[in-house]
Amino acid sequence: MERKTLTVKVGEHDLHFETGKIAKQANGSVLVRQGDTIVFSAASAAPEASPTADFFPLRVDYQENYSAAGKTSSGFVKRQGRPSEKEILVSRLIDRPLRPMFEEGYYNEVQILSYVWSYDTINLPEPLAICAASAALVLSDIPLIKPIGGVRVGYVDGKFIVNPTNEQMGASKLDLLIAGTEDAVLMIEGYCDFLSEDQILTAIETGHQAIKTICEALSKWRDQLGKPKNKGHLKVVATELLNEVEKITKPLLDKALRISDKQKREEALGAVKAAVKSALLPEGQEPKFTELDVANALKQVTSKHMRHILLTENIRADGRNNKQIRPIDIEQGLLPRTHGSSLFTRGETQAMAICTLGGENMAQRYEDLNGEATHRFYLHYLFPPFSVGEVGRVGAPGRREIGHGKLAERALKATLPPREKFPYTIRIESNITESNGSSSMASVCGGCLAMMDAGVPIQRPVAGIAMGLILEDHHHIILSDILGLEDALGDMDFKVTGDQTGVTAFQMDIKVEGITPAIMRQALEQAREGRIHILNKMLAVCPTYKEKLSAYAPRIETLQIKPSKIATVIGPGGKQIRAIIEETGVQIDIDDTGLVSISSANLDGIERAKAIIHGLTADVEIGRTYTGKVTSVVAFGCFVEILPGKEGLCHISEFDTARIANLNDFVKQGDTVTVKVLDINERGQLKLSRKATLAQTQQVAR
Repeated sequence: MERKTLTVKVGEHDLHFETGKIAKQANGSVLVRQGDTIVFSAASAAPEASPTADFFPLRVDYQENYSAAGKTSSGFVKRQGRPSEKEILVSRLIDRPLRPMFEEGYYNEVQILSYVWSYDTINLPEPLAICAASAALVLSDIPLIKPIGGVRVGYVDGKFIVNPTNEQMGASKLDLLIAGTEDAVLMIEGYCDFLSEDQILTAIETGHQAIKTICEALSKWRDQLGKPKNKGHLKVVATELLNEVEKITKPLLDKALRISDKQKREEALGAVKAAVKSALLPEGQEPKFTELDVANALKQVTSKHMRHILLTENIRADGRNNKQIRPIDIEQGLLPRTHGSSLFTRGETQAMAICTLGGENMAQRYEDLNGEATHRFYLHYLFPPFSVGEVGRVGAPGRREIGHGKLAERALKATLPPREKFPYTIRIESNITESNGSSSMASVCGGCLAMMDAGVPIQRPVAGIAMGLILEDHHHIILSDILGLEDALGDMDFKVTGDQTGVTAFQMDIKVEGITPAIMRQALEQAREGRIHILNKMLAVCPTYKEKLSAYAPRIETLQIKPSKIATVIGPGGKQIRAIIEETGVQIDIDDTGLVSISSANLDGIERAKAIIHGLTADVEIGRTYTGKVTSVVAFGCFVEILPGKEGLCHISEFDTARIANLNDFVKQGDTVTVKVLDINERGQLKLSRKATLAQTQQVAR
């Protein structure tokens, strides 16, 4: 296959697609380029599906090669290994919009690998990776229903920008990654600085217009170059089987789906499953249908019944209507030795959130293509198996945990106080102790309350809510505060965080096309109503943040020095700063702007360290009086250190108002004296006078 190219105008930039030159043995492979940023994606599929597969096994991995930016990892190990947090998050961004676009019943294992091969530090690679993965599938024989496209939308100076540059994103109040088809939006991941619902809708519409252009071009490219789609392995449930399952379950499902308690409902649904298995998979007989087909049929029938009840009666599994929020219970300060804690319970979802405060040494260090940096605020989300009544693996966090944690973290980030006001590093730990729907939004609520309990002066409290959707033909119903069952069997999972007037984060995954702007607007408005309800419950328990920090939290104070003085404080080889730390027992961190953070549980140590640093960095002023130590006494005067490392000569004639024959009779090395700076010569030498201070004292006495 010869090299083929495609160019699409997206926003202010050209998006270049290329295929036919690299990785020709993959089912499909494409290079996507914007500027000098290049992302390569290859899509491969197993020739046959596993006979026991009961789900679509799609695996997506995105990797940022450090060589793309002309560097290597800064650690001891130079070979890139396990994926970073960012790489996992981008892998999820590629996976989420693609998954619903595969043909129903396709269970062949599919792997999509995406690599950043060149990075110009200007054009960001994430939207390119979504487009490259889509294009690779579009040209392959893997049965993708239609192309998807992905773009980033920023908001700078009141204007929405498609695929903004790295510099523009630094000034943007919005970071929105959106993906979809020519006809509909399928995935949204957005973080913003309290934007309104109308602004969010405009951003989504702006992004979708660009996506349409990409998808139209990819559709034409598929018609020209694409391989015939392999649909010979589709496992579609037979209508006959669906009818059989429907007949068996009809008298049982209606009752089971109306049981409000999750565990009792699952027991009842388990009984339904057992009845179906007994009827269609009898022991000792050759079954007419496979166990896998029966399981898939039962899932479809269960979904159909739940959706019918919702659309016709507006009654949910736990008895609520579509707008009701589950009961909320909050307990603040439950853990006495933590810096801040909150137990947040909403229905059968519960999060124990813990806030820990620390200095710069507690910041989360990370490295990516842009270099090394630190996060002074981060959230870790933990989802143990017992939270859903199961037994399972406990170890490193999975992709779901990382994704949920990052959503909650960025939702709360917009409300953090500026570093100048609150110089602490903040870590939130969200322990999910019970789960039945939207534990990530419980993490937002619990995390906000834990920070308030810790005394973090947040700008404005925020809450989060998860919305669902049931869409059948021209009928739909939007669900507030969805259950796990509604998430699994519904058509949409739409999470929104913020306060009464603005949004800080929003994430949406849609399983079907047909979500109109009107439906999205309705979902945002209903989410706002639910969010305000939850926020009012939070504020009733915790109206504002604590005025005082926990007795167990470290104290941190900052002072600003001139950047030119940083080397003075650090000293040769760090000798000076180590001496200050040893003398005072504090932790000291200095950034490139000259902001000095001093942390310790001992306030006296902080004050001593501040005094030393002030002395090292302060400029000597003519006419000002200082108290210092005598470093040496000579025949013609004494030398006095008025600031650390800064000493001057007090001539014998300037030591006292009376004439002195021998200065050693009046002062010795190590004595403390008060002197006034008379002059500083061109060489920086200080002329001091004790006599001038005595004259001032006598004048005041008169």
